[in-house]
Amino acid sequence: MGDPVLFAYSLDQAGGGAALHDGEVARLLKDDQLAWAHLNADHPETAKWLRHEVTYLNDFVVNALLADETRPRVVSMGEGVLLILRGVNLNDNASPEDMVSIRLWVDPHRIISLQRRKLRAVGDLAATLEAGKGPKGSADFVTMLIDLLFARMAPVVTSLGEEMDDIEEDILNGGANTLREQIVSIRKKAIIFKRYMAPQRDLITHLLEAKRDWFGENNDHQLIEAHNNITRFVEELDSVRERSQVISDEVTNILTERLNKNMYALSVVAAIFLPMGFLTGLLGVNVGGIPGAENPQAFLVFCLLLALVVGVQILFFRKMRWF
Repeated sequence: MGDPVLFAYSLDQAGGGAALHDGEVARLLKDDQLAWAHLNADHPETAKWLRHEVTYLNDFVVNALLADETRPRVVSMGEGVLLILRGVNLNDNASPEDMVSIRLWVDPHRIISLQRRKLRAVGDLAATLEAGKGPKGSADFVTMLIDLLFARMAPVVTSLGEEMDDIEEDILNGGANTLREQIVSIRKKAIIFKRYMAPQRDLITHLLEAKRDWFGENNDHQLIEAHNNITRFVEELDSVRERSQVISDEVTNILTERLNKNMYALSVVAAIFLPMGFLTGLLGVNVGGIPGAENPQAFLVFCLLLALVVGVQILFFRKMRWF
């Protein structure tokens, strides 16, 4: 069954961290020395471990950390904060817009995080600790994690805008027929991304306004920069959605215009052949008295008559500016 703790570190508050094992994790999470424990929320023993080893977390926090469905949010409780963040899904055979959540309890002395699916930003953060370039405190941990999450988001959001550029170029090259499904797909991705990114902007605003003692001035500056980044992402997603709607309307107009041209051409052809059909039908009636039935030149005369009728129709259509 394994251990619900995926990994844990004690932070030396100088950028480094030492890996913790077994009983050390629960012991340091109860001490004043800063420690970080990362747990598997899907493990059957996780809830029991939290309630037994981290008794200062109340049921509200534990239930929020273990919830099946989450949205980005922040809840202040005493000296600590409950944070739920989302990052793009960069796992194999996964869609980036299927964003992965990370749930955290952070206070001045301990950091407890939980995941249901792998999130690369968490691995990046652990790597910085092992390299001695990691967070020096709880506030640094929060700001560095947010920066890493947003750094992974940037190329994904940018790629949506680039896809829209490619679609616009394809439309100019006459490729409107095959683009409708692609436009719908991009629009759907933008909607899903915004659903989780917009609340994270409000989350950062809340952290800035909370003015916690363990958040320093440098941390506030990092949060302001993160707020600017997430605002830019949301604006880019709004732009993608608006462009996709405009392009979709343009594709519809192009296809409608093309259909109208085809229908117009067919209508002109039908109008030209209408009197010809009438004449051939009239003279093809199998009754006596049909003019020219006994004349060997009648067929040629009739063909010339039909050609004359077509010529007169074309002149009439041009004069009426019907084509």
